[in-house]
Amino acid sequence: MTMAFRAVGAMLLALFGWVSSCVTTFVPLWKNLNLDLNELEIWTMGLWQVCIMQEEGATECKAHDSFLALPLELRVSRVLMCLSNGLGLLALLFASVGLDCWKTCEGKPDAKKQLLLTGGVAFGAAGITTLVPVSWVAYTTVLEFWDEAVPDIVPRWEFGEAMFLGWFAGSFLAAGGLLLIYSTCLSRTGTPAAPPATRPLQPATHSPATMSPWSHHSHPKNADLVI
Repeated sequence: MTMAFRAVGAMLLALFGWVSSCVTTFVPLWKNLNLDLNELEIWTMGLWQVCIMQEEGATECKAHDSFLALPLELRVSRVLMCLSNGLGLLALLFASVGLDCWKTCEGKPDAKKQLLLTGGVAFGAAGITTLVPVSWVAYTTVLEFWDEAVPDIVPRWEFGEAMFLGWFAGSFLAAGGLLLIYSTCLSRTGTPAAPPATRPLQPATHSPATMSPWSHHSHPKNADLVI
């Protein structure tokens, strides 16, 4: 029962990370840009579109003109984030079937453990494929922000809310996957195999026919002497 609780907890942790990763993929909040000339507008950029948020509350969004026209880090981030979402979905399917609350593969504990291990590995891979693009975009944003070749008057992009959400999502996915693998492996080694049954030793019995009449009496040292 303890292993089942650990598996369910790992599933919930990874599920929260997967949902956060999906939100990070599609929201246009990876980067923020404040214009000094017009402080009433805030520009935000995501993997799929650019939006302009005005102080009155109106928001206008426009999709990127071309995938090939995007910087390299954004193109790779699109692919990796979509891959992360797919891996997270597969991990949820495998791990859900491996839980004891489902009747699937009932009577086959080894098959259920294999499904849980597969789900844990997929969750870990989804976490890595979320952390890599978010960290890459953050790294290029820092480089561009401190680029001395760009004049100070030019506005610079900064971190958006989706960047921090992506870091949390990747961490939750990886932690949920590792916890699921740990709980599954612990259940394998936690119950030692029973020792082989051995026949009880039977007390030695002697047949009356083989017993000597002198067996209950001590023989004197000179028993063979004839007086």
